[in-house]
Amino acid sequence: MFEPTEVGKDLCIHTGVVLRGANIREDEVHSLGTLNIVEYSFGKCIEWKPIEVSFVSEHQDQDPEWSVVESHTRRTRTSSCEGSDCLGGRPKTVRIPFSDLKSFRINHGGQQLIFMQRDGTTYVAFFQLSNAESFVNSLRGFVKFVKSKTDKNLYLVLDEYTTVLNKSFAELDLFPENTSDYVWKFVKNLHNRPYETTLEAFSKLADIWIYKEPVKQPVEEAVADLLNRSLTTELRGEHPLSSAGSNGEEYEVISELDQKFILPPRPTCPRGAPLSQEQWDRCKDAEGKVTNPITIKEIIFRGGIIPSLRYEVWKFLLNYYPWNSTLAERSELRNAKTDEYYRMKLQWKSMSVDQENRFSDYRDRKSLIEKDVNRTDRTHPYYSGDNNAHLGQLYDILMTYVMYNFDLGYVQGMSDLLSPILCLMDNEVDAFWSFVGFMEKVSSNFEIDQAGMKAQLCQLHTLLNVTEPQLAQYLGKHESGNMFFCFRWLLVLFKREFNAIDIIKLWEVLWTDLPCKNFHLLMCAAILDTEKSALMENRYGFTEILKHINDLSLHIELPWALSKAEGIYHQLMAVEANLPDNVRTIIGLTPIHTSPLSNYSEEEEEGQNEARSSRNDSRRLSDDSGNIKLGNDEVSFERSLNVSYL
Repeated sequence: MFEPTEVGKDLCIHTGVVLRGANIREDEVHSLGTLNIVEYSFGKCIEWKPIEVSFVSEHQDQDPEWSVVESHTRRTRTSSCEGSDCLGGRPKTVRIPFSDLKSFRINHGGQQLIFMQRDGTTYVAFFQLSNAESFVNSLRGFVKFVKSKTDKNLYLVLDEYTTVLNKSFAELDLFPENTSDYVWKFVKNLHNRPYETTLEAFSKLADIWIYKEPVKQPVEEAVADLLNRSLTTELRGEHPLSSAGSNGEEYEVISELDQKFILPPRPTCPRGAPLSQEQWDRCKDAEGKVTNPITIKEIIFRGGIIPSLRYEVWKFLLNYYPWNSTLAERSELRNAKTDEYYRMKLQWKSMSVDQENRFSDYRDRKSLIEKDVNRTDRTHPYYSGDNNAHLGQLYDILMTYVMYNFDLGYVQGMSDLLSPILCLMDNEVDAFWSFVGFMEKVSSNFEIDQAGMKAQLCQLHTLLNVTEPQLAQYLGKHESGNMFFCFRWLLVLFKREFNAIDIIKLWEVLWTDLPCKNFHLLMCAAILDTEKSALMENRYGFTEILKHINDLSLHIELPWALSKAEGIYHQLMAVEANLPDNVRTIIGLTPIHTSPLSNYSEEEEEGQNEARSSRNDSRRLSDDSGNIKLGNDEVSFERSLNVSYL
């Protein structure tokens, strides 16, 4: 981090602020500090300076579930306290030059302010004694910014020349004539006499740049940029900083070129109460059979499960117990499963060193499990400390799974999926068979050829083509149409994006398989819909998009995301008869026709065939997972994997 040698001048000071950057858990202890605007000889900066007082973040979840699953050990750390930037655990000053500030967003009713830099780096400020609006008001006197037309909480910082280049002809007031008349005249003249027309506009623009504002962009590029912006915004009647699409009250156009149908307004889908003991008991008969599993799943989808019931209900959701089994049958099944588990465990426990030396696949998987177990959720109380017995259980379960499913074996990321299950079950056998059920749902994520992952990423892009066509088009133009920046979301089913309490709530909702197949992809679409303005209006490229999405970790509001994802589902179902077959297939509907709206399903099939044809006989996946080759997207895949998962 750049450290100025001079002492800056404080222009304004806001006290009672906590600042957190990427990869800092929201439930850790954070240092309280001041958020200042400071002036140096090289320019003005936003600075966060720590003070000596520490406290637990106000976002610490006080839910009773905390006694069962706590997210992480409390420890003093701040956003700048990472790697070599942290000396002795003491937080350091964080400095954001105005020239690096791209945009900022107000969240949580004004208690949270998110700063987004040009390189995609994100910092989140929590205001304890005031609110974000007060700091934004102070900022108005020092930096120019405008409110996004599509996101009322997002503000875009203007460059020195953005006030000219991001304005249309009408906003610049270049011409005395009626603006709309002049634009049409300009279009006609540009076709008939392009050279003279361009020079005419150029001379007017040059006057503004020379006498009003300095411009750092080359003149030729600036003129072309302005002409292009004006033509593409004025003719459509849009503000140049706005994005086409619905504001939530209007209908959303599926495609500018192929307007076959439109999505209706997105309905509000409120969340419900979790499954209670009374509801659970009411759905079982005298023998213990669950008489109405559909009703149970609907309640779980709407509101989850109360903590005290999870140990029992998860076994049904993960196919450990059949829904129609009696209490006696479940007791007998558990005894059989216990015997089977320990027989498989004995297979690898009794393997000699000589056998291991002649069994390279087994040896490599064992080594990878050892590495991953030692770094899985180690700050969580259940797994913290040296010689932790639960780490031994985690290791034993994963090693036994290798014997249970040797074709798949062990792949990095599986320990992330097992960790919350073992923590909740607190029983090695129950955790193993529940993990087996979970892996049956997501095993394609971990295949060495990555065909399953690539297919899901293609399906996500297909959904965006329908739900957010403008965003899908933008991503395609910025090296991100492959959706690899969502790789981590899909691989471990959002495990890194939510704290320990929220992830178990999300997983039990997804395990219901309601309201449709691949609801997790609608979750992705819902989150991307929220970030659409930030990605597009900041004009992020591949690296910035990847970094921004990665920095969303622990900043996504789960109830809201679930509600929005369900709303997207209802939007699609409202036009169900007109949905293209590839979209129908994704959400579990029967294909009925072929639509030219999107041919991405053909790309999915080609991608899977390509991946399968290059499948390596070995099932090993080492720590260098980023070396997996996916055709022409190999470089993008490697960059996204390294940044967003490892």
